[in-house]
Amino acid sequence: MPFDYTLDFKKINFRASPELYRIGKGEQGVLLVEPYKSEILPHWRFKTPEIARQSADEVYRLFLDYLAQRDFIGADMARKFLQMGYTRARRYANHKSGRKYAQNPQLEESREAEKKARAKYLLPNTEDPVKAASAAIFKEKWDEAKNNELYKQLAQEHLTKFGK
Repeated sequence: MPFDYTLDFKKINFRASPELYRIGKGEQGVLLVEPYKSEILPHWRFKTPEIARQSADEVYRLFLDYLAQRDFIGADMARKFLQMGYTRARRYANHKSGRKYAQNPQLEESREAEKKARAKYLLPNTEDPVKAASAAIFKEKWDEAKNNELYKQLAQEHLTKFGK
């Protein structure tokens, strides 16, 4: 099921109401789902490989702590932060400004126009080896998290119990 962006995220405590959580796709909801966002976000950084290593290790430790508590939503959110560490660091590795497009192609009126705009507005890549190294650190931890057997088991249990 897709992530439900219609929920009132400012009022929902997903630890108390796990039935409202949808796994979604990729990083969906990573900056919305409380109290997990507030628990994980302070540890999330990728400016240098040293900072990224400390951050990825801490977020992964939180991931393991959530698993030990059989808190799937917390583990899934930590996995999403690891994934976001990789994708954001890669974005800055490829584009110094952090912007992939000169203009937002999603503002186009149709899918066809959006496709054309993606090619038209794509900014050139400028490889930053420091951010690329940070991305690699997060990728390693993200892979460990998404392949963790207990995580996969808890994800299946969540889907079975809540259908989300």
